[in-house]
Amino acid sequence: MYTTIKVSTTLKAMLDNMKMSASESYEDVIQDLVEDHMTVRPEVLKQLEKSKADLKKGKYITLAEMKAKYKR
Repeated sequence: MYTTIKVSTTLKAMLDNMKMSASESYEDVIQDLVEDHMTVRPEVLKQLEKSKADLKKGKYITLAEMKAKYKR
């Protein structure tokens, strides 16, 4: 099943520039972008694991504490 989407001429030009060949479909270009977006870099995963460990240890500050600390 297919659907139609509406994009600006600027975005269409950007998608055109991302094509590897003239015959590549917009679906392929968009699929590549989505897959790239969903891939998490190893350094980000490492930081997420560290943050989760800090949270379990109680090493965090609340939003209220953050607002009080950086109140202007």
